[in-house]
Amino acid sequence: MQPVLEIYTADGFDLWPFAEIEPFGFLPLSGGLSPAEVGTAVMRIADCNDIEPDAEADRPPRPTDARASFLHGLLTFDTLFAAGGLRVTDTSTGVSFQPGCCDGLEDWRDWHRLLDGDTLLGFGHDPVSPVAERTGDRVRLTINAEQCDGPVIELTVTELRHLLTAVEHDLADFLALAADWASRHVPDHCTPVVAALSRVLDMPGHPES
Repeated sequence: MQPVLEIYTADGFDLWPFAEIEPFGFLPLSGGLSPAEVGTAVMRIADCNDIEPDAEADRPPRPTDARASFLHGLLTFDTLFAAGGLRVTDTSTGVSFQPGCCDGLEDWRDWHRLLDGDTLLGFGHDPVSPVAERTGDRVRLTINAEQCDGPVIELTVTELRHLLTAVEHDLADFLALAADWASRHVPDHCTPVVAALSRVLDMPGHPES
């Protein structure tokens, strides 16, 4: 299980170095990323929230500086979004449960509801509807509920608990990298950028510096 960001193209982006990732692929977040990959992750999260301020909203106007302007949504929105979610791969079969169209990495802790007794989580809709279902002490991940007899991944509730703990560690390690990256590449916005990343990844109190 990996926390992943869905990556789009970055044509013309030149505000900081970034790594070329296959468009519409997923970038796993962890402590093993290169500085350029961290730059890609920050760029993608900021881009998800790079929305023109609503005239009716109680937000400051967009600054004229290019870097501050690009980061404006990330630093001023109360509710932040990060395209992606949790990806689960069965290493014995190669079957992969991917985030759906209604998923977002900011909601990754919703998976804990399965540990707490909820029986169903849906992450998308037609034509691809990833679904996680709990029955007793087992969890079934259906890659696409729109397909009859499609591929599934099965695991125990205990295994899911361990996987979610590992996800939290991956996100904490990524945020530690992001804090170092921000001090080098966006020094004028370092503290608010790191705070915003911690919020969008639902990791209060991180990173530990």
